Amino acid sequence: MTERKSDKSGSGATGGTSSREDRLKAALKANLARRKAQARARKDAVATSDSKPEQDKE
Repeated sequence: MTERKSDKSGSGATGGTSSREDRLKAALKANLARRKAQARARKDAVATSDSKPEQDKE
């Protein structure tokens, strides 16, 4: 069964490679965007939580 899968990928290596690369690039780009958004959200949450106690102290 694994031989069939490798045969399929080997036979379409020229046409399938660019398609696979395009899909991987798109997935990587989406993943990076998601991670950046998460990092921004965490940064905003930390900034908000840090600023609230200072406002209460004043």
